[in-house]
Amino acid sequence: MLYRKYIALAALVALTLSGYKTLKDQYIAMFNGKDLTGWEGDPKYWRVENGIMTGEITPETVIKVNTFLIWKGHAPQNFELTVDYRISAKGNSGVNYRSSRVDSLPYALKGYQLDLDGKDKYGLGYPRHSGQNYEERGRQFLATRGQRTIIGADGKPTFIDSTGTRAGLLSHINYDGWNTLRIVARGNNLKHYINNTLMSEVTDNDPVNRRFDGLIGVQVHVGGPMKVEYKGWKLRKLE
Repeated sequence: MLYRKYIALAALVALTLSGYKTLKDQYIAMFNGKDLTGWEGDPKYWRVENGIMTGEITPETVIKVNTFLIWKGHAPQNFELTVDYRISAKGNSGVNYRSSRVDSLPYALKGYQLDLDGKDKYGLGYPRHSGQNYEERGRQFLATRGQRTIIGADGKPTFIDSTGTRAGLLSHINYDGWNTLRIVARGNNLKHYINNTLMSEVTDNDPVNRRFDGLIGVQVHVGGPMKVEYKGWKLRKLE
């Protein structure tokens, strides 16, 4: 019994020193709110400001290739991830998961993404893509906001039914302030929530391209100056 307690304590210390810690209900805090310990990215675009993880592109630092801040923790399989975000009107970002590195580029990921954009990114007055499942550098649109899809063996999505109307889903997104996103990945089923509202759901039956584990990261996107902020990162393992 004493040996088991020692092992558990050692694991907790290791997690804390690496920049995240165990929370109640088996959640792990992935971000310490002080610096980017436990994460890897280009400091030209990523920093911690007032306790908030901040990604920003300025007129002087416009990029030609998407760049990511990548979590250096484990590559979870079945999990629930929750984080609060706020994005500028022209912003374009996303949370990648079950992803892998692009060897030919620094700080680049390919894989599933909960897509996020600002209300004026596409001149619509509302976010066009927030909540959808987009596969970065892969099969692209797996389920747009409001869709529940099944990906076939050919890698193409088939629409099954809707998670809600466009107006209804948009009414749950705060365009100008903070929102809470949640990703639930269990087996080949992937659910994206914003403010506790299901925005998209994918069941991936593509044996070649689907992934059951991989890296987590956040993105700043090509396309001009923008800012995105994240706080309250937490993750828990699911059976």
